[in-house]
This record gives sequence, C-alpha cells and structure tokens, in this order.
Amino acid sequence: MAMALATRAELDAALPHVQAAPKDAGRVEMLCLRPDYGQRRFVQEITLTPDAGIPGERWASRPWLRLPDGTPHPGIQICILSRRVLDLVWRDREGVVHPGDTFVTDMDLSEANLPAGQILQVGTALLEVSEIFNDACVKWAARYGKPARDWINVPAHRPLRLRGVLCRVFQGGVIREGDRVTKMALAPVLE
Repeated sequence: MAMALATRAELDAALPHVQAAPKDAGRVEMLCLRPDYGQRRFVQEITLTPDAGIPGERWASRPWLRLPDGTPHPGIQICILSRRVLDLVWRDREGVVHPGDTFVTDMDLSEANLPAGQILQVGTALLEVSEIFNDACVKWAARYGKPARDWINVPAHRPLRLRGVLCRVFQGGVIREGDRVTKMALAPVLE
C-alpha cells in the first residue's frame, strides 16, 4: 500500500524547519549516480571533473539544459538536495524512486546562504553554485505529488531553492559519503 503524499498544508507547516537547517558544514548523504533515466546507483564515492561532471552520468549525453552551441550546460552538473525537504516528500522509499540528486545534505541551500558563484568544498572537489533554478520537473510531481512541486515554485519560495541547488564542478576531485560541505569564497558567475 502506497504512503500518502505530503499535502500542501504539511509542506507549508514544515517550512520553518527547512529554513532552520545549518548554514554551513553539512555532510554528504545518499551519494547517487544516474547512469540513465530512472536509474539510481548509491555509491561510497564519486570522481568529478570540470569537463565531464561525473563521468558516466547522463549529464554529458542527455542533459535537460544545453548551451546555445548544443553542449551540456555546466551549471547543472551537480544537484544537492536538502535532507529536510527529501524527508518531507519522499515517504514511500520502497515504491518510489529516489529523486536522483548527486547527494543530500542537511544545510541551508537558499540563495541568501549560497548565492550564485559561492564555492563549496566537498571532499577534494570544489563546486560553484549555479544561477540556474531547479523548478522540479514533471517527474517530481508524479513521484512526490503536485503539491510538492507547487510548493517549490511559489514565487516567495523560489529563493529558498527547495528543490535543491545546482552546481558546476569548479575543480575536480573526489566526493565521499560523509564528507563535509563547506562554504568557501565567491567565484565570478559564468554567463
């Protein structure tokens, strides 16, 4: 029997808890590879490169956003999701697939805390926070409910990045399960 989806009232009531997440020093949880659509592979470590993002991931071959020249947009190489949001919406962990974010962390992912250009050190890699908004695709609504998607896209909620923060690989390295996510300097935002 499937679990009930989160209602809009439940999501709204949980917003203060989501916003109370730590401002820095999250930990990498649920490190996930997405080799193809609907496929998830949880791993203990991943290697990142600026050119390939996560080698073997579908970003390089079938990204949802491309640059004008047709190449994959580097600003969507990595997605980080709030642990608090995941726990709100992903109730049926046996019957519903994980959203596929690169990793989950208990950290404030809002624009106020992580503006575009913010550098995050995660393991030996550096990630640059992208200016691209993750609005939750139709698959998010199908898996976690229309109220969960609508909640993310409320104009006042958009700066909170409830669906997660998108990043590009600024400096390659290795990310491992349990690594700290630490705010560093701001980098110039790439156009």
